[in-house]
Amino acid sequence: MPSAPPHRVSSRPSELEPFLAMEIMERGFELETAGARVIHLEIGEPDFAPPESAVEACQNALHAGKTHYTDSRGLGALRQAIATDYRRRFGVAPDPSRILVTSGTSPAMLLVFSLLVDRDDEVVLATPHYPCYPNFIRYCGGKPVFVPTRAEDGFNLDPDAVRAALTPRTRAIVVASPGNPTGAIHSRPVLEALARLGPPLVSDEIYDGLVYEGAQTTSALEIDDGAFVLDGFSKRYAMTGFRLGWVVAPEWSLRSLQTLQQNFFISASSFVQHAGIAALEEGAESVEQLRHGCERRRVRLVEGLRALGFGIPTLPQGAFYVLADARRFGRDSRKLASALLERAHVGTAPGIDFGAAAEGMLRFCYAVSDSALDEALTRLARILPTLEREAQAEAQVSTGGEA
Repeated sequence: MPSAPPHRVSSRPSELEPFLAMEIMERGFELETAGARVIHLEIGEPDFAPPESAVEACQNALHAGKTHYTDSRGLGALRQAIATDYRRRFGVAPDPSRILVTSGTSPAMLLVFSLLVDRDDEVVLATPHYPCYPNFIRYCGGKPVFVPTRAEDGFNLDPDAVRAALTPRTRAIVVASPGNPTGAIHSRPVLEALARLGPPLVSDEIYDGLVYEGAQTTSALEIDDGAFVLDGFSKRYAMTGFRLGWVVAPEWSLRSLQTLQQNFFISASSFVQHAGIAALEEGAESVEQLRHGCERRRVRLVEGLRALGFGIPTLPQGAFYVLADARRFGRDSRKLASALLERAHVGTAPGIDFGAAAEGMLRFCYAVSDSALDEALTRLARILPTLEREAQAEAQVSTGGEA
């Protein structure tokens, strides 16, 4: 048990929930240190190499002594490369002055919510949701307001339901397309309807490019100059450890975001920014290889999970996750994920990590090798019948033995 602090401390950390996918991963590392071989399907990390050009650019920058601070907003060449990449992907190029480079997309979220949210302000978002969204909002003193989505509808957000959730305290609407943990993609009409509601969109587009079966994504930049668009290199470029992201922000907000960046983070790592330039300019083939591999593995994993008894009504359209109904094996997703890790050495993310709407579900990441997926399914097949019997016995006890 952790000891009590010797002095009074801030209440802010206690208002946040642990990031359970990270906790499962870290427990998996402990098991690996003890000699176990864990298959990590719990964390959103592609099992692909970053673009070689990005690795070389990072090395070259280090050797060239590019290890100092940069402009707090990021290297001009990187901001221009990001703007050019938007023109290539969406046909719209924001002025580079509207782009702020950050040490991963999470700091970009912190900056944006710090700008938009005061105490008791509200931010509307879909649920199931990425676990950190509500924590960022709460940390800034705000209140997350959840709009449920349904697996049967592909977890698509309903603008009318969002409208009903708005109040005079609403300061932003969070959208994620493709979304984590659902893989949902919001259509252009949906995004246009959300933009018309009034509060600014905070659009998380970190999984753009990872879409399947001809699905199309729309950037909030195509629709609304007042949107805050979050993106980065972690997912489609398989550069999670580089910690490099950005926000495209409306002109009115730029000076305030710059001031926050100067104080909180100074600037993103200079040599990593050079890797970002190379990834944007030369990494298209790596992105397509990752996308193609994930598209195939998505089907492989979904078919395998369905055969084991998990409920998956529709194939995810994007990202690299499957959010599966696991209630036949246990309704407490945290307990179930722990059992799978400890007894089968398969890491999965508990559904409760993504909000109460996802309790009883597990999230699986399929951006791993075919052999890892096959071995995970084999291990699950061995343990799930036992877990199902235990769940049935538990249910009987809780209902007093009634059928």
